Amino acid sequence: MPKITLLFAALHVLLMLALLVPISRHRHAHRIGLGDGGDKALARKIRVHGNFVEHAPFALLVLALLELCGLPAAATWAFGGALLLGRALHAVGLSRGGGYSIGRFWGTALTWLVFLLMALAGLWLSLR
Repeated sequence: MPKITLLFAALHVLLMLALLVPISRHRHAHRIGLGDGGDKALARKIRVHGNFVEHAPFALLVLALLELCGLPAAATWAFGGALLLGRALHAVGLSRGGGYSIGRFWGTALTWLVFLLMALAGLWLSLR
């Protein structure tokens, strides 16, 4: 069973909930039911959550497949930890502004690096 991936999936769900709470609070406080209502702060919060949802599920699926196919535990831990760190950094960076930020840059770089390394690991495991 992919217990390492399960742990990281659970941690990603907690991060996702942390990204959803500000959206819900903002909607309630400003009485915005659908979309962003032209509110730039809400639009940013929605985008932060959206970016997370665009990346995390597929990465976790690949991580689970790698673990099930025999990726060494140390690599599974490294990929899962780096992915979680990358997504958290990106969320913090994008939450603070739409332009360049250290969190956004390193969060993106780390996420993309994890995707690349997991793809290579998947190719290796499937072709060996």
